[in-house]
Amino acid sequence: MPRSIPLLVPGLLALLAVVASVLSFTLGGYGLLVLTLIALTTTVCSGLNILVGLSGQISFGHVAFYAIGAYVSALMTMAGLPLPLAMLTAALASALVGALLAIPAVRVSGPYLAMVTIAFGFIVHHGLIEWRSVTGGSNGLAGVPMPETGPLPADTGLALMACGLMVASLQFFHRLATSGWGRAIRSVKATEIAARSLGFNPVQTKTLAFALSALFAGLAGSLLSPLMMFINPDSFPFTQSILFVLAVIVGGAGTVFGPLLGAILIVLVPELLSSMAEMRLLLFSGVLLAVLWIAPTGALGVLQARFARPPKVIPEAKPDQQRLADFLTREGNEARGLEVDAIGIRFGGVQAAHGVSFTAKPGTVTSIIGPNGAGKTTVLNMVSGFYAPDTGRISLDSELAGLSAWKIARAGISRTYQTTQLFAGMTVLENLLAGMQRGRLGDCWRKPQAQRVALAMDLLALVGYRGSVHAPAEVLPHVDRRLVEIARALALAPKVLLLDEPAAGLSRADTDRVTDLLRTVAGYGIAVILVEHDMTMVMSVSDRVLVLDSGRPIAWGDPEEVRANPDVVRAYLGSTDYQAPPRPQSWDGSRDATLFVKDVVIDYGAAPVVQGVSLVVNPGELIAILGANGAGKSSILQAIAGLHPASRGSVVFNNESIENLDASRIAGKGLALVPEGRQVFPELSVRDNLLMGAYTRTDKNNLEQDVEQILTRFPRLKDRIDSPAGLLSGGEQQMVAIGRGLMARPSILLLDEPSLGLAPAMVAELYDALAALRDEGVTLLLVDQMANLALQVADRAYVLETGCVVHSGKAESLRNDPELEAAYLGDNVA
Repeated sequence: MPRSIPLLVPGLLALLAVVASVLSFTLGGYGLLVLTLIALTTTVCSGLNILVGLSGQISFGHVAFYAIGAYVSALMTMAGLPLPLAMLTAALASALVGALLAIPAVRVSGPYLAMVTIAFGFIVHHGLIEWRSVTGGSNGLAGVPMPETGPLPADTGLALMACGLMVASLQFFHRLATSGWGRAIRSVKATEIAARSLGFNPVQTKTLAFALSALFAGLAGSLLSPLMMFINPDSFPFTQSILFVLAVIVGGAGTVFGPLLGAILIVLVPELLSSMAEMRLLLFSGVLLAVLWIAPTGALGVLQARFARPPKVIPEAKPDQQRLADFLTREGNEARGLEVDAIGIRFGGVQAAHGVSFTAKPGTVTSIIGPNGAGKTTVLNMVSGFYAPDTGRISLDSELAGLSAWKIARAGISRTYQTTQLFAGMTVLENLLAGMQRGRLGDCWRKPQAQRVALAMDLLALVGYRGSVHAPAEVLPHVDRRLVEIARALALAPKVLLLDEPAAGLSRADTDRVTDLLRTVAGYGIAVILVEHDMTMVMSVSDRVLVLDSGRPIAWGDPEEVRANPDVVRAYLGSTDYQAPPRPQSWDGSRDATLFVKDVVIDYGAAPVVQGVSLVVNPGELIAILGANGAGKSSILQAIAGLHPASRGSVVFNNESIENLDASRIAGKGLALVPEGRQVFPELSVRDNLLMGAYTRTDKNNLEQDVEQILTRFPRLKDRIDSPAGLLSGGEQQMVAIGRGLMARPSILLLDEPSLGLAPAMVAELYDALAALRDEGVTLLLVDQMANLALQVADRAYVLETGCVVHSGKAESLRNDPELEAAYLGDNVA
């Protein structure tokens, strides 16, 4: 539950009801008016808390719903209708308008969403002014009748009604947050991508949050008109919307009682400071700034984060096998499994996938492998509905191609991601309960059923999770995040489970456990589709393997057949008719290393991805770092460049330790990185991109001459020198990226996958340029998936496997070496 303490909330709400009732009877005059305003403001902010705290959306137009509720109530009571009916109508009218506003609002985010809601507020404000025949225009509505409250004074009755609304709104938020509606809304807030893959429709949940939020604002407004007995458009200034948002944030967005504390601050504090005349607003602003500075997540948010200690509940070591089998096992007419027939997709001028076909039968593990950029994840995205294929069919009992991701999830396909997408702000147990909803909202009141909780515990036991189920998902270590994400995907009871690199960042022992888990999952009749670069895992667990290269299938069959396929070997090691120019004579330069990497260990908060790697780069050498996907090659370059510091080890550059320096200082010392994916500045021209490369240079002379040298080296850039870099082809962008690196006049140029995604002709042009740089004495450290081609231009090479150097030596001795093939495709599996 979001930052609240379940056992305390009901008691505190009861206490609040008692205190509010007592104050309603004991206060009089102005004090009773202030109490009523606090209660109404709390009601509005409690509704806004659904939008801000649960849904993660923002509204600076909520005063408009407040106004709609007030005007509807005033018009109905002035027509002689009873106040309860007017309140109900006002609430429903506001909710309907809120749902309509959500239609454009949910399609934007950030400042654009804020602007939509601001515009809505102004539309309502000016509409009230112009619709004179109904609203009275600028003069407003006078003579709004007070309600009949029997023996109680009318102002006391109104105060009691307002306090009742306040307590009811807080109680509703409390129950909503832990209900099916609340989990759906919070899931979409945490990560819309993962929520869609669990079957949730983001438009539905965001619209629901808007409607509920507007309902409470309209409900509060319906009591404001009889309280004031007069309303006009100036009663609802735009600044009031800002104060509503501020109250939620200052009190603690997502907490139950945050709106109450915020309402007290924005209503009561200005009244207490009223004697200070013109200093009042300044002091009030100072109080709010102080609260936000001391407690950036809100006063109650900070307190609950500090003192809330949920009980530690750990799943059993073994699940209830019968209960789990009843939940997961698929039988009967689903024996055909998933059928993918000749699907393809194009992004602009790039054919990311073409003619991909395979069948994943229930109870089997089907792996999709291939080198970097082969289109593996693209295929998963098409199967799961995040991309709509341009051609081909995808069927699972019915045609799925072209359906949205949430519809495909409801059809029985669930997935995990390369980077885990757990729902932050929710516990481990809540993540699984959200998955069990299968995209359905459920209800807005009840807590999760005991049977569902037991199933969630069984799923966690199945995957081997041994932490607390009440731990926040965002604090889990990497291994546990992987396990919980798999468990959440299984919570859908899927027919097909898509796993995108589940072993990334795991140790060998953890990878072996995941391998065993996949066999167990398949045993329940689930078709498992695995994208993974750990070839040992792939070859040991797979029933069938599909190999992609540049988006096209090149092999399909049993693991042993695929591994022995020469086309697969060429795809992984790089195959092209082009032959790079050899060095005229063997390198024989200085052995006084310009770069020395010693025992470097790199991790991302999980098992090390690089373990004790050492390498040496001498002046004028071209060194290649080779290995399969995920071997740690790019991580080494990033550590050298300071983008992700090593957790242990040393990096010495020109006799200076740089492992603790940030990336900007390292670049200033003469290390230039050409990153994977080019990463040019798309809105800047080619010329400006090149000039940006010289930013770290102290010598700014002859920049135009250096640009001309780059254009001479890459002639096709001459005609595009003033074109935006984002409009260039992939190969041309790679030339810009290399030229940008050279503009720094670096001591060492680091190249990360320069041939990735390039056509053969462009690869040839690129490698001609790299060979020329090598012959001119430029020191290069090269990572490239095309191992054979890299070895043609390199002087020496280091071969990595699972983060360790398994072979190194002169490039010519590594060509066609069986150990190089084993590093890419794993050992033979009997």
